[in-house]
Amino acid sequence: MGNRAGGRRTGPKCIAIVGPFSSGKTTLLEAILARTGAIPRQNPVASGNTVSDHSPEARAHAMSVEATFATTEFMGDSLTFVDCPGSIEFAFEAEPVLAACDAAIVVAEADEKKMPALQLIMRRLDEIGLPRILFLNKVDKAVTGVRETLKMLQPTSSVPLLLRQIPLRKDGVVIGSIDLALERAYVYREYAESEVAEIPGDDKAREIEARFSMLETLADHDDGLMEQLLEEIEPPKDTVFDDLAADLRAGAVTPVLIGTAEKGNGVLRLLKAIRHDVPDVETTRRRLGVPEGEAAVAQVMKTIHTAHGGKLSVSRILSGQVADGAELYLQGGEAVKVSGMYRMLGKDQAKLASASAGDTVALGKLDAVKTGQTLTSAKGGMAPLVILTPPEPVFAFALRPKERKDDVKMSAAIQRLAEEDPSLSLTRNQDSAETVLSGHGEMHLRVVRERLEGKNQIPVEGHAPAVPYRETIRKPVEQRGRHKKQSGGHGQFGDVVLQIKPLPRGTGFQFTDTITGGVVPKTYIQSVEAGVRDYLKCGPLGFPVVDVAVNLSDGSYHSVDSSDMAFQMAARLAMKEGMAQCSPVLLEPVMKVQIVTPSDATAKIIALVPQRRGQILGYDARPDWPGWDVVEATMPQAEIGDLIIELRSATAGVASYRTTFDHMAELTGRLADEAASANGKAA
Repeated sequence: MGNRAGGRRTGPKCIAIVGPFSSGKTTLLEAILARTGAIPRQNPVASGNTVSDHSPEARAHAMSVEATFATTEFMGDSLTFVDCPGSIEFAFEAEPVLAACDAAIVVAEADEKKMPALQLIMRRLDEIGLPRILFLNKVDKAVTGVRETLKMLQPTSSVPLLLRQIPLRKDGVVIGSIDLALERAYVYREYAESEVAEIPGDDKAREIEARFSMLETLADHDDGLMEQLLEEIEPPKDTVFDDLAADLRAGAVTPVLIGTAEKGNGVLRLLKAIRHDVPDVETTRRRLGVPEGEAAVAQVMKTIHTAHGGKLSVSRILSGQVADGAELYLQGGEAVKVSGMYRMLGKDQAKLASASAGDTVALGKLDAVKTGQTLTSAKGGMAPLVILTPPEPVFAFALRPKERKDDVKMSAAIQRLAEEDPSLSLTRNQDSAETVLSGHGEMHLRVVRERLEGKNQIPVEGHAPAVPYRETIRKPVEQRGRHKKQSGGHGQFGDVVLQIKPLPRGTGFQFTDTITGGVVPKTYIQSVEAGVRDYLKCGPLGFPVVDVAVNLSDGSYHSVDSSDMAFQMAARLAMKEGMAQCSPVLLEPVMKVQIVTPSDATAKIIALVPQRRGQILGYDARPDWPGWDVVEATMPQAEIGDLIIELRSATAGVASYRTTFDHMAELTGRLADEAASANGKAA
C-alpha cells in the first residue's frame, strides 16, 4: 500500500473526541486506551473506573463535566485524545481544546433526537476549520441501515459524509464490517482485534455499490479519478487512500467509520485512519497562524488545580521544544517559569523532562497563566492565537457560605474554579448585596456547588438571585417635613415643603427648587436633595424609587439650630410621609428574549412563553441554520430565572437564549405582594 506502510512515523497528534451527550465518547476513549495498551483493560462507564469522567461530580451524574486528556502510543506514534463533554451546559470546555487539536472524532449514533446537538458540534468544527472523522457508534443496536442513517445525519454536516465501511451481518446481526477502501471484511471480536475475512458472496454486490459511491465523492476533487471511473478502470488503492487523506485534511469530506465502542469494535480501523489520514501539528500551526521561527510556542488548552501538585496548565506544544524549568513569556513580556512537566492519562501524570512540537503536556505552577493564552520562548511574548468568548450565561444563583468565616475562603475557591472553567461568571449585585454565580445551565452550576462543598470543603447556600424591582408613583402630592430637636445647647431644625410628582417611564429622577426670599438658604438646598436621594434608595414598598420629580417649594430655617443634617432629616421625613400618599406601585423589569430552537420544537416554545407571562413578538428561520428557528418575545425578568431548564427539556437539551433589557412595567396584585414580602417589606 505504498505510502501507508506501517513503519512510517507520523509524529505526535492531538485529537478531540466530541459528540452529543451519551453518544459513547468516554467509552470510545476507554476502548482506544485499552487497544493501545495504555490501560490493562476496558472498563465500562457504569463501573466508575474509566480514565475519563474520573471526578466525583462526573461519576455522580453519569456524564462528562470537563475535558479529560489521555496520551497513548499507537504504532510508535504519540496520540493525545481529549474527551470533551457532550452536554451543551459544558460545551465551552471544548473551545480552548479544539483550537489546538489536529482533528476531531465526532461520535454519533442513529438517534434522530440527537441531530440538533450533532449539528451544533459540526457547525463549530466548520467555523474553526477542524478536520473530523465521524465514528458511527452502537451499530450493533441500530434498527436502521447505515446508509439510511447517513441520510438522517447528512443535514448536520456542511460537507459530504463519506461512508468508508459498511456493516457485515449474519442472520440480521452485525458481526463485523467491510472496509470499502481496502475491500476486505473484518469479523468483530470483543475487546480484541478483528479477524480479516473474505467478503461473503451475498455481500459483494452491496460492497461494490457502496465503494463506487465513495469513489464518486472522492472524484469530485480528483479529475484523474473521475476519468478512471468514467472509463471503468479500477483505481489503484494508493490513489484511493491518498484522496481519502487529502479530502479529510482539506475539510472536503467527513469520513464515516462504524463500530461499537462498548465492545471495542471498530477501534483499530479508527486508529489507523487517525494515524494515516489526520494532519499533524504542522497543519495546525498554519491554521492558527503561528509565526515562522525557532521559538517554542505553546497553547494552553485547560487549567487544572490538583489537590497536591498545585496548578497545571495543559498545553499543546505547537513549535520548538520546551524543557522542565524553561522560561516562557506571555503577551507583553511577562515571564513565567515551568516547574514540572507531565504526560496526562486522566487524573494520573507521568513526569517528563521535555516536550517537542506536537506533544500535549501539563506544565506545572504557571500561576499567572490562564486557559486560552499563548506562551512562547521569545522574549516579549506574542499575541494570543485564540480569543475565547464564552457564551452569555443562562442560569444563575446567589451564593453565600453557610458560615460567615468561610467568606474569603469561598471567594478564593470560586476564583480557582473559574480558572478551570472560564465560562463561569461571578458578579456582585450592589442593590441586593448578593454574590451571583452565573453559568450555562442548572447542572453546570450544580457541579460548581458540589465542588465547593466536596473538593473545597465549604458548605454553601444558594438561591435565585433577587430581581431588581423598582417602584414609582401614580399621583402627585405636596408634603411638609419638619425636623426639630432641642436637647440643650444647639438644637436641630430643618423645615421643607416638597412637591412630589410622577415622571414618564424611564425618565429617572429630577430635583428642582423654586425657593424665593431665602426661606431655605442655598447652602441647605443641596442637603435637601441629598436627603431626598437617600430616601429614594428604599421607598414605601421596599425598593429603589424611579421616575419621580421632587421640587423644593418652601420651608424655613433657624439661624442657630439649622444644619446640613437637619435639612437632610426634614427631606427624608417629607418623602416618607408624602410617598405613601402618592399611590406607590411596583415596577418589574421586562426583558427582550431571543430564543434559538430546533424548528420541530418551535411550537412548544411559542406555547411556553405565555405561561411565563411572556408575549411573542414573532419568529423566523435562523439565518444560515437549516432546521432552526429564532423566537422573539418579551418576558418579565422574574420569569426567566429557570427558563433554560424548560427550554432544554423541550428541545433535547440544545435550545438557548439571550436577553436584553426592554422596559419596566407595573406589577400589581398577588405577584406584587409576594415580591414585597420576599424583600422583607409589607406592601
